[in-house]
Amino acid sequence: MFFKDIIGQKEIQHRLIQSVKEGFVPHARLISGREGFGTLPVALAYARYLHCTDRKETDACGICPSCQKFNKLSHPDLHFVFPIVNKKGKTNTVCDDFLPKWREFVLKNSYFNLSSWLEYISAENSQGTIYAREADEIMRKLNLKAYESTYKIMIIWLPEKMHEAAANKLLKLLEEPPENTVFLLISEEPDKVIGTIQSRAQSLPVSPINKKDLTDLMMEKYNVQAEEAAIIAHLSNGSYLNAVRIIDTADETDYYLNLFITIMRNSWKRDIKNIKAKSEEFSSLGRDKQKGFLAYAQRLMRENFLYRLQIPEINYMNHKEAEFSKNFSTYVNERNVVDFMDELALAERHIEQNVNPRMVFFDLSVKIAVLLKK
Repeated sequence: MFFKDIIGQKEIQHRLIQSVKEGFVPHARLISGREGFGTLPVALAYARYLHCTDRKETDACGICPSCQKFNKLSHPDLHFVFPIVNKKGKTNTVCDDFLPKWREFVLKNSYFNLSSWLEYISAENSQGTIYAREADEIMRKLNLKAYESTYKIMIIWLPEKMHEAAANKLLKLLEEPPENTVFLLISEEPDKVIGTIQSRAQSLPVSPINKKDLTDLMMEKYNVQAEEAAIIAHLSNGSYLNAVRIIDTADETDYYLNLFITIMRNSWKRDIKNIKAKSEEFSSLGRDKQKGFLAYAQRLMRENFLYRLQIPEINYMNHKEAEFSKNFSTYVNERNVVDFMDELALAERHIEQNVNPRMVFFDLSVKIAVLLKK
């Protein structure tokens, strides 16, 4: 990962490069931002630049021995800590046990989230954790002399997942860091990182990706038309991962929208025959899709209520949803919006509790018929 590979974030790139040129390299930075903003790519590009032996004006050279090792994330003075799960039959698993997979995964996907990482290592239902024993590994590695570079760099991805005992040991290292050590803590929820660690690391918040940068990327990489790309950039809230998710789930979103429209029309007409037919269709979906639709319906109902305010900046609907909402939003108002949301949320809970989906859907449609008349 080079600075040039980061999506947007030009201001942060400039600040980091300038700080290195001025000789200001804090021993610890807390780089924070939501998933998809580019926190890990920023850290990787910064680490490469620090280790590069022939730095250029705006990026690492890409040619020196250090950069060659960074191409494989195998620089001997670059260390990683990240959430893991215990391997079967083993209770003392550490990050190094997953290091080959981590390198392979990060080189393929510089933008990712915890769920995709855990899926990659077949964690199944296990929660990713940075175990207490990892702190001993961190201390061991950082107490060694640097092999090839001026700096030993320790990248800790999601320190909020760190066991309390590990966090306390890390705190001691941050208070008295080994010489020429640089900690890069990459957090999506910095408020969950213990306060004493936060106070000992220089904060570097990463902002949402600029809409123009995301729009240009959607057009260039995914061949999306300009108008649709701009909508995706707006809906993504500055997250590259959200933008990709919107593209990947476009067909599913269209299906959910069509189902939502049909429900509303059948309920408005009080068309019991078609309500029953749609109840059968709903019951044939898997439980995840049933829950997915009900979550989608809650979002769209909320967006329709906001649509009436005519403030585009606070509305997050694609072109088809917005077209439908021009007329439908008049039926969502202060008298019924809370009840709409409550009934949809209740239906979602019933699906989670394995209530008969046919009954849930039929009952919901009947209640919507009443609420639409409010």
